[in-house]
Amino acid sequence: MLVNGIWKEHWQPVQQADDDGRFIRQTSSFRNWVTVDGSAGVSGRGGFRAEAGRYHLYVAYICPWASRALMARQLKGLTDVVSVSVVNPVLTEQGWAFGGFSGSDDDAVNGARYMHELYTRAAPDFTGRATVPVLWDKQTATIVNNESADIVRMFNSAFTHLVAGQDIDRPDLYPAELAADIDALNSYLYDNLNNGVYQAGFATSQFAYAEAYARVFAALDEMESRFGDGRAFLFGDTLTESDIRLFVTLVRFDAAYYSLFKCNRNTLREMPNLHRYLQRILGLKGVRETVELDHIKAGYYSIKALNPTGIVPEGPRSI
Repeated sequence: MLVNGIWKEHWQPVQQADDDGRFIRQTSSFRNWVTVDGSAGVSGRGGFRAEAGRYHLYVAYICPWASRALMARQLKGLTDVVSVSVVNPVLTEQGWAFGGFSGSDDDAVNGARYMHELYTRAAPDFTGRATVPVLWDKQTATIVNNESADIVRMFNSAFTHLVAGQDIDRPDLYPAELAADIDALNSYLYDNLNNGVYQAGFATSQFAYAEAYARVFAALDEMESRFGDGRAFLFGDTLTESDIRLFVTLVRFDAAYYSLFKCNRNTLREMPNLHRYLQRILGLKGVRETVELDHIKAGYYSIKALNPTGIVPEGPRSI
């Protein structure tokens, strides 16, 4: 936790809870936008024009929010346009660190040891948690945005003209004709599933846990039913950002949420429609490269508040 730019205490998974023991997630602090012409976009200040090689994405394979941005980067063909660094999945007393774990990177852009160092470079008096994902501007040496929802939409539209082979069909993750439906489903998925599993796992009262648990499985049951008609994606044949939101929670479910977060009514493998859907998304070009099961397990089971021994389970060994 940074307070006025100074690291003040050991990292803790829960920074805030309400009077009933419900986990409260910190809101994102940097909300500038990259746009085609460098205009301000829907929030923040202007000056962030889409350019190949200018921006760098910091992610953690363990983190579903970061994985959203990583998936969008792959699906939109931006691997040669926006560079990326993966942090160590094992959470330290100073939060996310660089290097030291197979598949993680040193910070070749800024030479930072911890993620929180980048936050204080961007805002020397920053107070809050140093989260991922972070979209970094190499040109002005600052954080553009640390909200995954914003980054996904930037990747969907701002960089399209820079992608080689523009004749290749790449999914529009937020088509105008589905925008209202996507927004509504995104909100539902966040409240009941994406954040719902965390509210179950980090609940500090039996009441808060039971409430979140019920919402998680009500949402999973609804999604299992939704795919009962044989559709490929949430909105039929069209892959959207809502599919990214659902996928990043499903792919972590059996490995982490079922056991560590006590969401244990059943595994995802016991929900055939959702399990087939999960495999379908994994089969899309580039998606499997965004999923590292070893990172997911090592990261979640390093949370001392939930797993004080630090023992990482042997299974599952596959998704």
